[in-house]
Amino acid sequence: MSAVPEPVPALTLRPATRADLPAVLALLADEDNVLDPAAVTVTEAHERAFAAIDADPRNEMLVLLEDVDDRGGGGTVVGCLQTTYIPGLGKGGAERALIEAVRIRADRRGGGLGRTLMERAIARARARGCALVQLTSDKRREDAHRFYTGLGFARSHEGFKLMLQAR
Repeated sequence: MSAVPEPVPALTLRPATRADLPAVLALLADEDNVLDPAAVTVTEAHERAFAAIDADPRNEMLVLLEDVDDRGGGGTVVGCLQTTYIPGLGKGGAERALIEAVRIRADRRGGGLGRTLMERAIARARARGCALVQLTSDKRREDAHRFYTGLGFARSHEGFKLMLQAR
């Protein structure tokens, strides 16, 4: 007797709404544990930052939802990332996409959700006409580096940051 395959959950990638903000903040707050979005404090600074991202056509906070119903509603946020589209004179004046804040819920890693999230974000950048996609990743996140290399990203630059405010 063969095992009945588990149903494949419906996955949707879409721009985050204000209602998604607690779930996104939960993903960003602790990448190693699942936090209850209801327990996350959404500050005025978060509200301002989200409003600025939402209003800017060169920025998008994207969420990956699982188990979306037939009408496109419902679903659980299982991943997120932010894409910033940067105009430039290089690459023939084409935009580049900068992807940051990539997260998959800790209890859902290893099942292909990260690949789906990134492939769909890359497809959005390609459809927009971007010449390249770039990202940064903390040097300590070796698993993430292997993941990005597996997606075809190449280490091409050494990055630098100058902190202007204490966290």
